Amino acid sequence: MRNEILITGGAGFIGSYLCERLVQMNWNVVCLDNFDPFYPREFKLRNIENIAKSSFFSLIEGDLQDKNLIKEIFDSHKIVSVVHLAAQAGVRESIMNPEKYFATNVLGSLNLLNVIKDKNIEKFIYASSSSVYGNNKKIPFSEDDPILAPASPYAASKIAAESLCATYSSLYKIPTICLRFFTVYGPRQRPDMAFSKFIKNAINSGIIEIYGDGSSSRDYTFIDDIIDGIIRSLEFSCDYEIFNLGNSTTIKLEEVIRIIGSTLHKDIVVKRIENQLGDVPVTYADIRKAETILGYKPQTNIENGIKKYIDWYRTSF
Repeated sequence: MRNEILITGGAGFIGSYLCERLVQMNWNVVCLDNFDPFYPREFKLRNIENIAKSSFFSLIEGDLQDKNLIKEIFDSHKIVSVVHLAAQAGVRESIMNPEKYFATNVLGSLNLLNVIKDKNIEKFIYASSSSVYGNNKKIPFSEDDPILAPASPYAASKIAAESLCATYSSLYKIPTICLRFFTVYGPRQRPDMAFSKFIKNAINSGIIEIYGDGSSSRDYTFIDDIIDGIIRSLEFSCDYEIFNLGNSTTIKLEEVIRIIGSTLHKDIVVKRIENQLGDVPVTYADIRKAETILGYKPQTNIENGIKKYIDWYRTSF
C-alpha cells in the first residue's frame, strides 16, 4: 500500500488547486468532498477534471459528519498526512444558519481528529481564516494576537476548530499547523464570493453592488500564493504552529472596483447597499512568521491577480 495524503474539501476552490499541485509533484492524493449544494456540483467537477483520471488521484464523495466513512477511509488507505480544507464558508450565511456551520466546521473537524489520533500521522494542516481576528484593533494581525471576539458564527466556528487542533496535537502528539488564510481569490473561486460577483456583473452589466461606502479594506491573497504556503507547511517539521498566509497589503474595496474597471476598460456603476452584520472593516496579515520560518513570500499583486481572474472568467463562461 502506497503512502497517501488526504485533502478534505479537495474539489473546492483551494482544494482543487492543492490536489493539482500535489499530483504534479507525484503525491498520491485522496480527495474527500461532499459536493454540498451551496453552489452547483458541476463547478467542483470542473475544478478537478484535469486530474480526475490520474493514477495519483482518487475521489471519495462523502461528509465529515459520517464517522464511519472517515474510519473506512483511514482503514483502506495509507494516509500519512492530512490537509483539512473542508468547511462551511461565508460570514453572512453563518448568521442565518449557525447550527449548520458548527455541525460542519466544529463537529466535522472533531470527527476527523478522533480518527487520526490513533493513526501515525506525519502532518495535520488545518485551514483556518483571518475571520478569527474579528474586529482586531491592532494592525496588522499577528498570530499571537488574542482571538476572543469573533464577529460572526463562521469566525467562532473556525476558532473552535483551531482550539480542537491545539488540544489534539498536545494530547496525541499530532504534528499540526493551523493556517489562517486572508481573503483568497482567483480562478475557480466560489460563485457567491465578492470577486466572483464583481467580475461577473462588471462584464455582463457594468454594474457592481457593494456593501457600505467602499472604505472597507481586505488583505487579498492570490490562490497560487496560498498553495505555495500550504506546500511549504507540509514540508516543515513541528509539533504545533499557527501561520498567517496573506499578501500583507490592504486594499480598499473602492480600489478593487477601480482596478476591475481599468482592467476591463469599462466605466463601472457602483450601487451601494447597507453594511452586513458580521463584516469587519479591515483585515491585514502580519506574515513575518511565515516568511521567516516557512520561506513564504507572496508573488501576485492585486492588479495581476485580477487580470488573471478576468482572463480565466472570459474563457470559462
